[in-house]
Amino acid sequence: MNRWVMGQSAGRMLWRGCVVLLILGGGMSAARAEVAINAFFGRWVGAGISESEISANFQTTARDLEVIVTPHAQAGFEITWSTVQRQKGNPDDPTEKVKSTTLQFTPDAGGLWRAGGSDPFAGTPVAWARIDDNSLIVSTFTVTKDGAGETQIYRRTLSGMGMALDYRRVVDGELVRSAKARLSKYAE
Repeated sequence: MNRWVMGQSAGRMLWRGCVVLLILGGGMSAARAEVAINAFFGRWVGAGISESEISANFQTTARDLEVIVTPHAQAGFEITWSTVQRQKGNPDDPTEKVKSTTLQFTPDAGGLWRAGGSDPFAGTPVAWARIDDNSLIVSTFTVTKDGAGETQIYRRTLSGMGMALDYRRVVDGELVRSAKARLSKYAE
């Protein structure tokens, strides 16, 4: 067989391979489409580990978590998260403190939701949410008493195993706390 015919055959095979990849690639992008907010609805319970960059006695602590996501007015949602923190007192027997936050989000432009009633200078954070693939990302921004900017980012990702939380708290550009947790949907 001459080289031209072999080159032509190889070219056709390459072309067909590209067409197959385009078809499969289109299918893969469709499979990775963002989930709808209602996929997050429900009560989620779990535990995780928090790491502090600024605490001498409580650099790594265990946390118990609960997240409740429910529908809210105008195609929005309400999210409440509660955390049992163990980061004060005696490191061998830390004091437990429950911290809870509830935010109500309404849709905004461009696939974002926004929480109302914010005043970052009065301690009420500006909060917004978005979905990225299978993650619900809630971000908040506030100004501390000494004027530093504080951003908190909660990435809650759904998988076949439940929900994974990846949390970051950044003050004036410095990471001061992070946490990772696993939560399971709790049937009621």
